[in-house]
Amino acid sequence: MKLLLVEDEELLSKTVAKGLKILGYSVDCAFDGEEALYLYEVNEYDLMILDLNLPKVDGMEVLRRIRSRDDGLKVLILSARNTLEDKVSGLDEGSNDYLTKPFEFKELEARIRSLLRRNFTTGNTVLTCGCLKLDTKRRQVWCREEEVELTRKEFALLEYLFVHAGKMTGAEELIEHAWDSEADLFSNSFRFHIHSLRKKLDAAGAGGYIVTYRGKGYCLQCPEEGS
Repeated sequence: MKLLLVEDEELLSKTVAKGLKILGYSVDCAFDGEEALYLYEVNEYDLMILDLNLPKVDGMEVLRRIRSRDDGLKVLILSARNTLEDKVSGLDEGSNDYLTKPFEFKELEARIRSLLRRNFTTGNTVLTCGCLKLDTKRRQVWCREEEVELTRKEFALLEYLFVHAGKMTGAEELIEHAWDSEADLFSNSFRFHIHSLRKKLDAAGAGGYIVTYRGKGYCLQCPEEGS
């Protein structure tokens, strides 16, 4: 999943971004409201973590502008503004969740996971496709009872395909959600990771689950039970 972290405190931004990347998320960082709106315009994100006390354009105004045209983007406000009025205002303006500073990273992680789960499941952290199971919390994959060891990038690609199981997903879309905006989209890294992911699934007994539409994209096809 690809996140946009909007935080003007550079040290905090770097710390949070590093922790999220270790968990396997792709993270772009914006340090003021103008940069946040620009990155939102040119990239596609699954979730935005939004501070309110921002230079140039206030975080609440950033939220208003986004919500005026986009109801789908998940927005988690992360702010030192901690009064009840602040929280009510943020939620009324369209944020999906509100976390006050100071905060524990584990709670931030849990809230992000909860918001992203709402895109494709109801509370359950384990997704199923045929003999495959993917745990979005533990970030583990099993084929039947055998764990499939994946790298962070391989997991990110498979997770996104799980979210859109049964639908063709373009290579560019997969790259945008598994790499940050500084990635070289013309490198061989994407093909290498797709090939490696396929090879591991084949070895585990889930061969053919990832279908290629030549020149168009990829699809995770889940066989019916018993097939």
